[in-house]
Amino acid sequence: MTRDLLYAPWREEFILGPKPEGCIFCEPQKRPEVSELIVHEDKRLFVVLNRYPYNSGHLMVIPYRHVALLEELDREERADLIEMVSVTSRIVNEEINPAGLNVGMNLGRAGGAGIEGHLHVHLVPRWVGDNNFMPVLSGTRVTSVGFETILAKLQPAFERAYPKQ
Repeated sequence: MTRDLLYAPWREEFILGPKPEGCIFCEPQKRPEVSELIVHEDKRLFVVLNRYPYNSGHLMVIPYRHVALLEELDREERADLIEMVSVTSRIVNEEINPAGLNVGMNLGRAGGAGIEGHLHVHLVPRWVGDNNFMPVLSGTRVTSVGFETILAKLQPAFERAYPKQ
């Protein structure tokens, strides 16, 4: 039996490639690999597309302050984070129209955190049947919509939700 291979180089780059010095979520405007994928910025946090997504439209809501755990945020920061997760969820549902959404945090290495020192909340759009044999058989996740397309849909929606004053 022969197998066709589908290569997803963006995952290999993350897994095998060199890791950047320092935290990539601190001062995101100074890191092109992050800044080019920012969907929205606020005074306490930002929303960014995940460069190594589990699905098309995989976003993260990230506080600017470098903390590892939810309880390290002050009350206002926690309130802002949950509010932004809520707004982001609404925008994703309206603009991308997934069948569902996974929302969560991976805290600590054992909890699955790829960047364990800087708290972030994942929002992963899901569709019925989007989880197929590819990750199991080949360790490859296939996404069907590019970053530019997702940014073009989401940035105007955030601008409408948070008009500049």
